[in-house]
Amino acid sequence: MPLPLPAAYPRTAVVLSGGEGIRLRPITTDLPKGLVKVGGKPLLQWVLEWLKANGIANIVIGVAYLKDRIIEYFGDGSRFGVDITYSVHTVEGGTGEGFQLAISRYVDEDTFFALNGDQITNIKLTSMLAKHVKTGPIATIAVVHPRLPFGLVEVDKQDNCRGFLEKPVLSDRFISTGVYTFERKITKYLPTRGDIERSTFPSLCRLHRLSVYRHPGSFITVNSLRELEEAEETMTEKKLS
Repeated sequence: MPLPLPAAYPRTAVVLSGGEGIRLRPITTDLPKGLVKVGGKPLLQWVLEWLKANGIANIVIGVAYLKDRIIEYFGDGSRFGVDITYSVHTVEGGTGEGFQLAISRYVDEDTFFALNGDQITNIKLTSMLAKHVKTGPIATIAVVHPRLPFGLVEVDKQDNCRGFLEKPVLSDRFISTGVYTFERKITKYLPTRGDIERSTFPSLCRLHRLSVYRHPGSFITVNSLRELEEAEETMTEKKLS
């Protein structure tokens, strides 16, 4: 039985699922990225089920590319135990327009979760929220240590090979998971067009209003055919284990 959630716990998440998924073509030529299957389920379904398990009841999905396919499949969300509202934006507007429109139209809470809907993870949103509340920023980004997609060759100053590391985890570096906790005032920093990773987050960094939550668990992203293949292998292994 899940633990009871704090009274002030956010119940809303904004999920962007409007990109063209160009690096997943030809699969996404006539299929939105959110409906690409991983481990037998559409990618966006993994996201919705994870949000529900984390106590999120109201989900705003930002849609653009092949939006009718997304809306037709997920409907009002009742089949998945959540309430879904759709916010339409343009592909060209990027994540800035997507978040700006979705938040201004449908988000009433002062604090809420937001994410790019292309990851499978076990981030505990209660833990992430606790870090956000403690540090008091405008936004908190969940981060993980990256795993190199290729082997690393260790070389000394004389160009001698000293060893191999197959797809190592870089324990001294972090990457964004695309999962965020936002304060509603973030709308002041969102661009009308363009991606928040290139505008909003650098601005908040300079203002010291951007925090991070170090996620110690699993994180799978699907942005390319190679990542899709690796995600399929990972999810298959988890089913068999």
